[in-house]
Amino acid sequence: MTSEPIPESSSGDLSGRRSIMVRAFLLGERLDTRGYEQKQALATTPLTLRMGRKGYAVLLRYGVTVLFDISAEEEAHFLADLARLLTDPLPQPLREEAHIDIIPGSNEHVDPDGTIVLSELSPERMQIVADVLAKDLMLEFFEVRAGNVFDRVEPLAARLKNRGQRDFRIKDLLSQIGDVLLTQHRMVGRAEVLEKPEALWNVPELEGLFGRLEREYEIRERSRALDHKLEVIGNTAETLLDLVHTSRSLRVEWYIVLLIVFEILLTLSEKVFGL
Repeated sequence: MTSEPIPESSSGDLSGRRSIMVRAFLLGERLDTRGYEQKQALATTPLTLRMGRKGYAVLLRYGVTVLFDISAEEEAHFLADLARLLTDPLPQPLREEAHIDIIPGSNEHVDPDGTIVLSELSPERMQIVADVLAKDLMLEFFEVRAGNVFDRVEPLAARLKNRGQRDFRIKDLLSQIGDVLLTQHRMVGRAEVLEKPEALWNVPELEGLFGRLEREYEIRERSRALDHKLEVIGNTAETLLDLVHTSRSLRVEWYIVLLIVFEILLTLSEKVFGL
């Protein structure tokens, strides 16, 4: 990762306390950051830019952008400009926001009311805050998606328990399994929910800040709970699919038995009429 310090003139009065808003948006499946103008880049992994009159933006490839100290007008213009770089944009973007207090020389932490306290607004600190807020949004998206899949699988299991029905549509069951696999792939392969941000390689002393933010948003706990739910959904769908295959195999075996019986009866009838 390459980064440059934020000039004092662009980060406000560093001698006193100031507060800013940070807003994160999950916009779509992917965000092609390579297609964005990088002349104003403060860092490249992830892409961190100066934005608007005094703000900053962090762009993450899995469809999230995080905006620091940007006005509503600048935000609307920037998000509209990002639309051309999105793959599979969401009909309604997910949004998360937080307050940041910048207090020079402070012990960086998260207040009980959720306010993030930083000693300065460096590119690495913005990237760490952006990383956690982005993961929070991704988990929210996956939690809703997993909940919808669970709601579709649960009635099938209830039908099996209450009425012993096995006439499930294989296409539906494969769709549920596919949803689970796709969600797991996106969590591990794209969002890397349990991975540490790359900024910590350059500034390892910020690991404490990252740990506090990760605990505040319960990233690891929610990820484990989501993994468990996905595992339950996947196992249930696979079990139902096995039952359907078993039921169909038994049906075929009965067809074969009936054909054999029919052939025996036909042979016997020929012998009887032949007499």
